[in-house]
Amino acid sequence: MSAPFEERSGVVPCATPWGQWYQTLEEVFIEVQVPPGTRAQDIQCGLQSRHVALAVGGREILKGKLFDSTIADEGTWTLEDRKMVRIVLTKTKRDAANCWTSLLESGYAADPWVQDQMQRKLTLERFQKEPQQN
Repeated sequence: MSAPFEERSGVVPCATPWGQWYQTLEEVFIEVQVPPGTRAQDIQCGLQSRHVALAVGGREILKGKLFDSTIADEGTWTLEDRKMVRIVLTKTKRDAANCWTSLLESGYAADPWVQDQMQRKLTLERFQKEPQQN
């Protein structure tokens, strides 16, 4: 019997000027640091299949075409502790071969070492999710 895969175990984050992003086989997580005390009504977040846009208090933080497609109506965002916005996107292609090398087509690329570590993590996650053969 296989153990359930722990989502955050071995997370390989890619640091950005506004926070970080990381991925699992099925999802991409974006964590954006916002000013302490930020309220939900201060946040404008648009999630589409291939685009993301985030502004806080009218100031654009993140906007662009995503590296690959996501399932638009499964994307969510939450404000945590009034100091971080977490965006969760569900990948359209969910396999170890679909390792995003950057968050956007035009930016926030992981450096080669981080890309390698991300790929290793996704491969490990795939093996941990596969049924064990006896």
